[in-house]
Amino acid sequence: MPGILVYATLGLALVLALRKPARRAFGAGPAFTLWLLPPLLALLPWLPSPPATWTTAPSLLVLPASTAIDELILPAGSTPHGVTLLWLIGVLGCVLRLALGYERVLRQSNPLPAGMLRALQADLGDLDPGRLRLHPAGPAVLWAPRSRVLLRPDFLGRFDAHERRLMLQHELAHLRRGDAWWSLLADLAAALLWFHPLVWLALPRLRLDQELACDDRVLRRAPQDERKYAHTLLHSAGMNIAPVLIPWLSEPQLKERLNMIQRHRPGTLRRRLGFIAMAAMMAGGAFATQALVPAQPDQPASADLSYNTLIQPHYPADAIKNNQQGTVILDVLVGADGKPRTVRAEPAPQVAASLVKAATDTAMLWHFHPTTRHGKAVEGHARVPVKFSLAPLPPAPPKGSSSF
Repeated sequence: MPGILVYATLGLALVLALRKPARRAFGAGPAFTLWLLPPLLALLPWLPSPPATWTTAPSLLVLPASTAIDELILPAGSTPHGVTLLWLIGVLGCVLRLALGYERVLRQSNPLPAGMLRALQADLGDLDPGRLRLHPAGPAVLWAPRSRVLLRPDFLGRFDAHERRLMLQHELAHLRRGDAWWSLLADLAAALLWFHPLVWLALPRLRLDQELACDDRVLRRAPQDERKYAHTLLHSAGMNIAPVLIPWLSEPQLKERLNMIQRHRPGTLRRRLGFIAMAAMMAGGAFATQALVPAQPDQPASADLSYNTLIQPHYPADAIKNNQQGTVILDVLVGADGKPRTVRAEPAPQVAASLVKAATDTAMLWHFHPTTRHGKAVEGHARVPVKFSLAPLPPAPPKGSSSF
């Protein structure tokens, strides 16, 4: 998780710094592709890496009739369960907010009346009329397994035929670009990183760039409609939106969208060069980031001492009778889930077979911290010495005493 967070932060910072220069140089469409950079960099820690080295766990001391050894101490850097719980509560809260907003929009939406559907039929193109719904927050696109276009109940009365055509073209462009799914992924990413201030700074800018790219697509096909398109934006100001929608217009976006319409937009060749430049920039950024950012140190598998000391091997009765002692070195193959896959004892002819069997049998019940590579849990090995001793522990010093 820390490695992913570092890479995602770098990606967000790069996008926030480059989005406006890229838009001026290549247009809104190529500039929007920059938002692929944060998830691309976040995937870098999952790339293969060399195997982690082995480590030897602290020796586990087994005495006759012992149940737990208080002297064993938890390793430093144990998982802060409180922090994880707080993060999960935040994630669940954000996801619940999205789910409730989505359910509320669905509940408030209704099918279009037949008369309204007939009036809009000529402007729908290849859109399935069943994907149109009435909702007070329209015009907007609702992300769903089958994305829907929401229109206001007064859509026919409030806007003239030319305005309606432009607004529907804008919503159809959202559907063809797959913007509803990108918005859903952005909302889910924000839920996972709810604690990160840069995410909440980036989210409205991603939505603005999405709208600018959609405006650019519509106006490239009908450049003669620029003036009417700007007038339509101004006419539709003041509409309410819901968090699960891609709205036709959000008030903070108005100035930027009007400025984009007034500016000269790059031609086709320049846009294509922009897409190539953005792809090269993202690939170069990924390689440079991987080279410059120190990788998260790999962690070898280690025993969960707080759990394992409660499940100690039973000292075999025949070993006690025969005064047999010794240390069994266990090689444990630990799965990504922290559970032992196989347990093998290293050859030690001087150690009784009953001690080896007692150690290996019990080790299959233990818990381990799995090997991590760049923050990802993977299968790996752990070495665990298990010392069987018939010598009693020295008495604990009395409280308040000191030794020199």
